[in-house]
Amino acid sequence: MLRSMYAGISGTKNFQTKLDVIGNNIANVNTVGFKKGRVAFQDMLSQTTKGAEGPTGAKGGINASQVGLGGQLGSIDNIQTQGFRQITSNPLDLALEGDGMFVVEGNGTTYYTRAGNFYLDDEGFIVDANGNYLQSVDGNNIQIPNDAQSFSIQKNGVVNFINAQGGTETADTIGIANFSNPAGLEKAGSNLYLNTPNAGFNGIATPETEGTASIISGSLEMSNVDLAEEFTEMITAQRAFQANTRIITTSDEILQELVNLKR
Repeated sequence: MLRSMYAGISGTKNFQTKLDVIGNNIANVNTVGFKKGRVAFQDMLSQTTKGAEGPTGAKGGINASQVGLGGQLGSIDNIQTQGFRQITSNPLDLALEGDGMFVVEGNGTTYYTRAGNFYLDDEGFIVDANGNYLQSVDGNNIQIPNDAQSFSIQKNGVVNFINAQGGTETADTIGIANFSNPAGLEKAGSNLYLNTPNAGFNGIATPETEGTASIISGSLEMSNVDLAEEFTEMITAQRAFQANTRIITTSDEILQELVNLKR
């Protein structure tokens, strides 16, 4: 079999994966806190037909002769750039301005998220869309009393409320998880991430301290997907996919010619 056919097959598989990632990015263009993916390729092993030779007194050096055997998937990266901020005027819609992630907990599992669309349950706990409890800097569930007249969330994460007597009290302080490599987090679905050994978890800190983000109440951080960029990448991936299929058909025509030599 021709090596070019296998190279073309590897190319079609790789660009199919890239189109899958692009499709997922476009599907989540309006998803709160979504971080886009990016595909990187690598070349495969090369077959050496002639080794390199160093220079001698009689002649100069000769480079190696190698034939590539196609490409392979290198990595699928999560691009953790800041998404644009959408103003909602809802005090429980929280956007992070800077590095870090909200910490939520449900069913004994700790998750991390940039999606700040939170709600109050019937007991006054601040929860996300999946019912996970928003965690304080001390690892507690944040609760606002049901008889509170109003509440507010400051940029430094302090949750204040007006009690039934009209006095101001502090419920708790929202904690922000800090990671040295947030791209190393594992997506768990529903805008949630799980910690991994490569994420570089640096603990939970108070907002606006230790390099963590500040909290903007009444706003949401939207997806960082750029549609113009995604459509451009989709066109180039489609053309590359077509070119690799042409390699397969051309290799097939050559094999057909070889078979016809017997006639």
